[in-house]
Amino acid sequence: MIVKPKLLIADDERGITDTIKAYFSPQYEVLTACSGQEAIQKAESRPDLILLDINMPGTDGLSVCRTIRSHVACPILFLTARIESADQITGFQAGADDYIVKPFDLDELAARIEAHLRRERRRNSPPAVRFFGDCAVDYSARTVTVDGAAVSLSRREFDIVELLSLNAGQVFDRERIYETIWGIDGEGSSGTVMEHIRKIRSKLAAHTPHSYIETVWGCGYKWNG
Repeated sequence: MIVKPKLLIADDERGITDTIKAYFSPQYEVLTACSGQEAIQKAESRPDLILLDINMPGTDGLSVCRTIRSHVACPILFLTARIESADQITGFQAGADDYIVKPFDLDELAARIEAHLRRERRRNSPPAVRFFGDCAVDYSARTVTVDGAAVSLSRREFDIVELLSLNAGQVFDRERIYETIWGIDGEGSSGTVMEHIRKIRSKLAAHTPHSYIETVWGCGYKWNG
């Protein structure tokens, strides 16, 4: 089951909230609020993005943003007719992430929302690539490059690099590496680990003088990033 991202739209103009909800409902779960207080209450539902009108009666959008900002991490986009730079600065200081100036184009609004949600997904997802000096390990593509040059590794060799680099600084003995990579029912021995590490070092040495896999005598190996 695909979970739709959740949008909270707060605006005292019912026509605006109804229009935005109708436009975005096929793609998002859309909550609406017609006042600042209602927006604060519905922010408890953990929306993925909030569209917040500034000029609401009573508790205005700026006050709502200040109230909820320390409790919600999602992007907050202000809907406003104000275009003065001083107003924008005030909004950003209150915790807003972007401004949408009324009247706005729904397609542009959709693009802004998707851009912010993509940024949040990137921010919250584990890194697919880690950089260690001039060495980059791409765990999704299962590649290693040094200063932009590809290092050709076998499947098992990359498995060892992945294990050590994801746990940089942690020491793994040969038996633990073997069991993790080959499994406890593997037909080889821990000596196989030594041979694979020798080959990895040789391949890395062709591109850099830095020794990324360090031997901890009497203990095992660790990634030296």
